[in-house]
Amino acid sequence: MTHAPGDRDAPLRPLEGVRVVEFSQMVMGPSCGLILADLGADVIKVEPLKGDRTRTFKGPAAGFFATYCRNKRSIALDTSTPQGQSVARRLIARSDVLIENFRPGLMKRIGLDYEQVAAFAPRLIYCSLKGYLPGPYENRLALDEVVQMMGGLAYMTGLPDRPMRAGASVNDIMGGMFGVIAIQAALAERQRTGCGRYVQSALYENNVFLMAQAMMYEVVTGQPSIPYSIKDSPWPVYDLFDTSDGSKLFVTIVGEEQWVAFCRAFDRTEWLDDPRFATAQGRVDHRGWLIPEIAAIFKTWAKDDLAALLERLELPYAPVNKPGDLFDDPHLNASGGLTEIRLPDGRRAMTPVLPVSLDGQRLPNRYDPPGIGEHTRDVLAELGLLPDEVAVLEEDGTILPSPS
Repeated sequence: MTHAPGDRDAPLRPLEGVRVVEFSQMVMGPSCGLILADLGADVIKVEPLKGDRTRTFKGPAAGFFATYCRNKRSIALDTSTPQGQSVARRLIARSDVLIENFRPGLMKRIGLDYEQVAAFAPRLIYCSLKGYLPGPYENRLALDEVVQMMGGLAYMTGLPDRPMRAGASVNDIMGGMFGVIAIQAALAERQRTGCGRYVQSALYENNVFLMAQAMMYEVVTGQPSIPYSIKDSPWPVYDLFDTSDGSKLFVTIVGEEQWVAFCRAFDRTEWLDDPRFATAQGRVDHRGWLIPEIAAIFKTWAKDDLAALLERLELPYAPVNKPGDLFDDPHLNASGGLTEIRLPDGRRAMTPVLPVSLDGQRLPNRYDPPGIGEHTRDVLAELGLLPDEVAVLEEDGTILPSPS
């Protein structure tokens, strides 16, 4: 089916018709598959018979599966056996994209590495999501924390003698995003050439890309990079302030119009005539005096009242939220930034959707995170397997038994 550009009655599925087979776990591979799935691709997640191990994670990783597996179908398959590998090859041959993020060498051991797959599926886009791109490190195992340490991000986030990882899986998720970029580029190229391609994305190189501005700072200035925890602000006002009710607001006053609006609104018009503050650089040079004065002003205001005034003045500001606070964020709720899913334990919950819109619309949740092998028989039927063939796979333990 085709849709006219801007047809708001059409389902938001720009990648409709693209089939993706996902061999992945944890965050990087599943986030790559999630983005493609949310964009409308048919993403088939191949799980072991016991299910993806993130289904049973506890602690800080307890939400991994529910977060990254909506809008996917699940097939549970034992790929360690010849029968399971045969089914996997049949599925791959009818797919447009393969995603894998297992340790180096695993896909080769089960006969599903790029070289073996390309021999029978030359149009396939094969995407490997790894710790490192080809080079001296390519066979190392990596985690987000590992590359944050070696890639400079932990140094820039923490104190000089106490590097600290960022508070989210930034390299896993952005690595998945770059995987999607490479996949879509290869799909566009295939329209011209008819040929597939092997694409890769990696945690370490993603982290280095994040560090580009700090690296270039050192080139341009000849000075070493300084962690954000102790570096001087390059902006006149770019700080966290206390309010009278014990809350905090982050406030920025950067441009000339913002400075004038602030001084007039808070009865500090004499600062507009003060030669120390005549330029943005002057205000930066005198931050040691200026910031305590502004802090004293803001400390007399309650957070909500101050936020309302800053909003009217069009001064950028932000409360310091915890992750759980975002469920009640009025903008996210009014704009469709959160969607409801069913968790594996049956509860309903809200979760963020992709941070993009198409013709002003957000991408919807079509399928809740699937049960283990929930769509196995549907997918096998689509591959042309007859009921008797499916029964044999069930009997020999290649797939899970049918639910009673």
